[in-house]
Order: sequence, then C-alpha cells, then structure tokens
Amino acid sequence: MNPVLVNRWRGNAIENRYRGAVAVVEASGQVFAAMGDVQRAVFPRSAIKFLQAIPFVESGAIDAYSLDDRHIALSCSSHNGEPIHAGLAQDWLERIGCSHDDLECGAELPLHQATQFELMSQGRGPQRHHHNCSGKHLGFLSTCKQLGDPTQNYRLYNHVSQQRWFEVLESLTNTRIGQLPWGYDGCAIPTLALPLQRIALAMARFGTPSRFEGERRAAVERIHAAVTSNPYMVAGKERLCTSLMERLAPSILVKVGADGVYTAVIPEHQLGVALKIDDGNDAAARVALGAVLQTLGVMPTGEAKMLAEYFRPSVNNSRGETIGRMEPSSDWESLSA
Repeated sequence: MNPVLVNRWRGNAIENRYRGAVAVVEASGQVFAAMGDVQRAVFPRSAIKFLQAIPFVESGAIDAYSLDDRHIALSCSSHNGEPIHAGLAQDWLERIGCSHDDLECGAELPLHQATQFELMSQGRGPQRHHHNCSGKHLGFLSTCKQLGDPTQNYRLYNHVSQQRWFEVLESLTNTRIGQLPWGYDGCAIPTLALPLQRIALAMARFGTPSRFEGERRAAVERIHAAVTSNPYMVAGKERLCTSLMERLAPSILVKVGADGVYTAVIPEHQLGVALKIDDGNDAAARVALGAVLQTLGVMPTGEAKMLAEYFRPSVNNSRGETIGRMEPSSDWESLSA
C-alpha cells in the first residue's frame, strides 16, 4: 500500500488521507529519491505534453506556417480556454488552413469558470478550440499537414502522428511502447501506462538537452524556451503550472496531468519528478508537488509561501469561512533514495 502523502483536516481532526507515490530520477537513470510503489504502471495523461510536442517542433511546421513560441507553449498546454487561449487556437487553425471540424478533441466549455459564464451569457456553447487539449491537437494537425500525412483520424493509436510521440517516449524511457497497457485519454488520443520511475526518467532527460543532438536537441531547447517565456499559455489564471513557472522557470518546469498526476523538470540538477495520487484527487496532487519540491530543496521557502494557495490550501465552507486545511503528511520525512 502506498504511503499517505497528503492529509485533509476538518477542524482539529484528519478527515481524508490521500495515498500515492513519487519518483525522483536522475537523467542517468539512477533513482535519486522515491516514496511508494514507483514501479506500478500509471497513466501520465497530460503530464507528458512537453514530450508529445517534440515531433511537432521537429517537423518544420513552425516556420512553414509562421508560428512562434506562443503556439509551442499552447501545444504543451492544458489551458483554461480563456480568450487568450481560444483566440490563439483559432489563429492557429487559420494559419494551417483547418477548421474546427478538423480538431478531433471534443467540444467543451472552457475550464476557467468565469470564462464559462461569460461564454454562456453570450448564448454560446462548447466548442472544440475551448478544449484544454486543443493546442496538443493543433500540434498533431500541423505536423500531419507539414509532413503530408492524412489528417483524418490522427487521434487513433495506429496513426503515424501518435506513433511519432510513442517513439520519443520509447527512447526517453528505455521502454518497449508496444508492450505497454494503453487506453484513450479524455481528449481522444491514446494514453500509455508506464511506471512512475520511467516517467520521471523521461522528464529528467527532457530537462537535459545536452543529451541530444541535432534537431532533437534544438526541439527540446525550443520547448524549454517557449514554456519559460509563455507560462500563461500552458495553463492560465488561477492555475499552479502557470503560477509556479512565472516565478521559477526555467529552474523548474511543471505540468499537470488528469486524475492526480504531476511531472516536474529540474534542469540544473538533471532531475525529473513524477507523482500520482492513488484516488486521483487533483488538490492533493498539488500539495504533494509542493512537498516534493520543498523536500528536495529546489524551491525557496519564500516562493513556497507565495504558492500556499496550491501547496497548503485552506478548506472553506459555503460562507467562505476557513474550516480546515490540506497539508503534506509526516511521511515525507521518508523520501529517500
């Protein structure tokens, strides 16, 4: 059984305990620190979008369609669907000569609640470019257009657009992708189940561009630069990924995945982090991410305090009164190699 990583207090008693696992791995493959079962296969979901963007950047589509670093950051995003995100997605569709119907993610309302209300007040409903994964899908579409691949059904497991990022992941994790369990993600593309240790290894290697050569190195370096200079495009208002990277990128790059997953890249130390909360609680995953970064000593105390709304959030009732809190458990003392 995985250890308790996060406690949720109500008053002066613990109400919920969130178990999970975390792996911290060096680019060499050495496990630097770990808690829980880091060999158990988990679905990283959107937490590996930095890696999925590599074939898009390598394809030449950026120059061919006059795209820039904002588009690269959006391709790595799980964005809020705010006007700045939806507007750039619409711009991107027009640049590559595609329509909303070419996007094979579903139509959704924006993640950002105030933007949802604004949209509905205008009598508008869900659209595909509002989907938080629309940037990733635009990356797939652009790559297909640039390389002459069919765009229809680009989301399917056997399509070349998916096989390209499978190959990237295979090389970064030393894993045979064809043997991994898989299913379809919420946005309709495949998601592969890997051990947390392998996911952390991939992030560590992504965080060490000097390991690569030629166009792969150039692509990795450009993704680093794009998300560092455009953290708002990666998530948006009131989101941890944006708030943390606005303060700490490029020293720390982070990416959320659905159902309690986070990854982080710490380039200076050539470390990758991957964590999963067993029951998929996203708030607990944010607390756990803060705990691992603080335990590793890579996040200044002052910055952790500024991000307390994510790392040590209060629990409020319907009147807005604080009635509890979430915080790391004492088990973090056991984080070790």
